[in-house]
Amino acid sequence: MLGDWNIGVVIPARNEEEHLPEVLETIPDFVDEVVVVDDGSTDTTASIAKNSNLVKLNGEGVGAAIDAGHQKLLQIFEDKFVSVVIAGDGQMDPSDMKNVINPIIENRAHHVKGERTDRKGKMPLIRQIGTIFLGLLTTLACGQRVSDPQCGYTATSSEVLKSWSFSKSWKGYGYPNWWLMNLSRNGWKIEHVPVKAIYSGQKSGLRVSSFLPKVSLMLLIGLHIRIIQNTLEKPSITIAIIWITYVCAWIYTPIIFLATHLADRLHVESITRPLHD
Repeated sequence: MLGDWNIGVVIPARNEEEHLPEVLETIPDFVDEVVVVDDGSTDTTASIAKNSNLVKLNGEGVGAAIDAGHQKLLQIFEDKFVSVVIAGDGQMDPSDMKNVINPIIENRAHHVKGERTDRKGKMPLIRQIGTIFLGLLTTLACGQRVSDPQCGYTATSSEVLKSWSFSKSWKGYGYPNWWLMNLSRNGWKIEHVPVKAIYSGQKSGLRVSSFLPKVSLMLLIGLHIRIIQNTLEKPSITIAIIWITYVCAWIYTPIIFLATHLADRLHVESITRPLHD
């Protein structure tokens, strides 16, 4: 517990018998509950997690596993809490956890996203290129700067989780992008904090050839849905500027494109929800 906030940790895991024991052993003492979501493992992941709150799925995807963990914490806690997501593969340092949580308990944010500022030289080159590309698309889809969208180290307040539509959530590897896009669309305050990048031979199940096109399309569609939804629900001068520049942007000069995005950022800031004590 930190202050008057309960702290829960969600660990999505699939065949993580090598790394999961260390992840569990290094969970900070202030954490009240740990939920391990075993998403169809064929190794001893489930038995390693037997002393935690274990949820078992059948290979439904990392997004589905995280959602299941959030929903388990909603069942466990009666009072307000923060749900922290860390991977079961040891790529996230538990010592960063308090920094990830602090913006929520200090009433500065509803959702906090880790940003691997030291990833250069540690992250494989192909993943660095993909991160830059998806960072640009996610920035456009959210209407605010996102430089490391694929980092899954996050903290979310129970206020957000209680209102979240889990049935419509993205189930696969594009989950962080989907969350950021929908948090922004619904006016939740997002903050980014630096976390350490850890790469020590872990294998990723991500297939870039199928992942990039699918997530890119999701983000581009999401961008247009957000602007249309905001137009209908909260029309404003900045929304009018967005539509005018958008129509002109079929010529797509850099200046028009930049003007559209800057107007979009102003609108996202204007609909961001106030934080409550």
